[in-house]
Amino acid sequence: MDTSGTRLPRAVALGIAGALLSSGFLGATPSASAAVAEPVNEHARVVPVQTTGPTDKRFNLVFLGDGYTVDELGEFRADVGRHLGMLWSIEPFASYRSYVNVWAVEVPSPESGVDCDPSLDAPRRNTPLDMGFWGGCDQDGVQRLLTVDSRAATALADLVPGTTSTNRQVVALANSDTYGGAGGTYATASGGNALSSLITPHEIGHSLGRLQDEYDYYARGIPGDTYSGDEPSSLHHTLLTEEQMRDRRAKWWRWLGEESESGGVIGRYEGGLYSTRGVWRPSKHSIMKSLGYAFDQVEREVMVGAISAKVNLVQDHAPNTAPIGADRTVWVETLHPVGGELSVSWRLDGRALPRTHGARTLDLRRLGLSPGTHQLTATVSDPTPFVRDPALRASAALTRTVDWTVDTSVRTPRAPVSPAFTGHTATGSPVGASSVVYADTTHPTDRSPAVHWALDGRPLPRPGNDRDLDLGTLRMHPGTHTLTATVGGSPGVLRWTVDATPAAGAYELSRPLRTVHRPGRPPEYVYDGPFTLRLISRDDQPGPVVSQFRVDGDGWYTYYGWPTDADAPFLFTPGGTTVDGLVYGKLGTPRAVPWDDATPQFGTHTVEQRTIDASGNVSRATSFFVTLLPSG
Repeated sequence: MDTSGTRLPRAVALGIAGALLSSGFLGATPSASAAVAEPVNEHARVVPVQTTGPTDKRFNLVFLGDGYTVDELGEFRADVGRHLGMLWSIEPFASYRSYVNVWAVEVPSPESGVDCDPSLDAPRRNTPLDMGFWGGCDQDGVQRLLTVDSRAATALADLVPGTTSTNRQVVALANSDTYGGAGGTYATASGGNALSSLITPHEIGHSLGRLQDEYDYYARGIPGDTYSGDEPSSLHHTLLTEEQMRDRRAKWWRWLGEESESGGVIGRYEGGLYSTRGVWRPSKHSIMKSLGYAFDQVEREVMVGAISAKVNLVQDHAPNTAPIGADRTVWVETLHPVGGELSVSWRLDGRALPRTHGARTLDLRRLGLSPGTHQLTATVSDPTPFVRDPALRASAALTRTVDWTVDTSVRTPRAPVSPAFTGHTATGSPVGASSVVYADTTHPTDRSPAVHWALDGRPLPRPGNDRDLDLGTLRMHPGTHTLTATVGGSPGVLRWTVDATPAAGAYELSRPLRTVHRPGRPPEYVYDGPFTLRLISRDDQPGPVVSQFRVDGDGWYTYYGWPTDADAPFLFTPGGTTVDGLVYGKLGTPRAVPWDDATPQFGTHTVEQRTIDASGNVSRATSFFVTLLPSG
């Protein structure tokens, strides 16, 4: 829910807290050890959860907790872990999690819980952030609108050294089992609800990406009115037809006709901005409409720009404040997305230099420069397929340049610099088989230390950019592998465990009328009414596993149990089940609200399930059939 009000949320799954709260989880880390949790003052302490680089060069995600007593701080840590595990399974956070430092600010609360939970006549609690449902106990408010005291939240977030309002996103978690959240200056979510960890990416979509709700209602259970305003400023809402979008090259015209990441096809679907009619959105459902689905391509593109705008693709570079000599090497250090390598190109006097192959270091001595001065430019860009807007691609979020003046009369003083690693992907946790792993080195002026990679002892050639290695190009066999990196002349060796085996997933169904087995086909389960689905996962590596399912090829839907009980299985019925004004579990075409089509879709449906593990591995989908017969 989008609001500029300010207040905040909570979660469960205590067993994953230790794995997620270790320094560097799923990220990258400088060679120096990450800071150890230490008291900030008598009541609060800052805990580094994931360290991928210097605070002032990263996007910092700061989790605050409210309503957790001193004996419940373990629950807060588990809640943070669960929310992070879900966040890293969702694009574009999965590909750009290496841009993010994560912090938790622990503050013991005098009382447990938050205000007006679940009803307006519920007691007010004495808590550090004064969080409350109903928009802060407003009798005219909405129950699920969970707010926070902005001044208190700012004061706690300011305890994280080096973070400011410009380089961080605050997420406040409330110690509550009631569904709720908000997106404004701060994102809020309730942690104990079955859907709580899916609230966080939705609210960050509001707070960071300025995405709008795609709901066609404001008060649950009550259809919204017809939209009567001008063309929305929202990038994912419009009054235009598909033809008008193409003709005017407006809104999401570049994505029209693509298979949507959240199911169906990118097109034009009526409803959004709390209106049932008169305004259209790109996908039938996405995370900004129905929790459990992915960001569609339009929203994902916005979020890539928002995350990337918080950092600088160029982290460091050779000095350029004065002319440099032609007798040295020149270098740039870049960020390292987990989902793909950044591109680096070089130009001399306006002409592209051939055969650099994305190298991060250029040896000027090999160019044979003519006497005089020359202009050298390095361009660092993100070639992500998640972005199609050329204006966004050319913006500072996705493209940066560094310029040098090269003067052949300048002589570079020599200072001994030993080859060594200066930063690298964290080695304490397994890396996924499709991840990009990196290793940065020192920068002598007279040479470029080469990084040598080996997988299970087999050397891997890396022409050009030897600082990044895209494991997805290696097509590893399932199992665990050992990846090493060495730098010439240095005794230091970096070693990673590569997890090339996705988590195993299984399903449990309630008892069917009968089960049909046919040679060469998945099993078919026959029902004449409601049935339940429980997804189970198992992994041989630490960390949380996200399970997903989809029906008849629709969008992948995150399994969370049941909206009222995370331990209950998901319930499918012919027309769906209404829970707090929303509809869940209609077999066939999903139904989100009571006024959606409830016509049962009898017949045979294909159900698929898959897993996403803590290393980012996505399992191959397995399927079965469900046949729904009319009752009686």
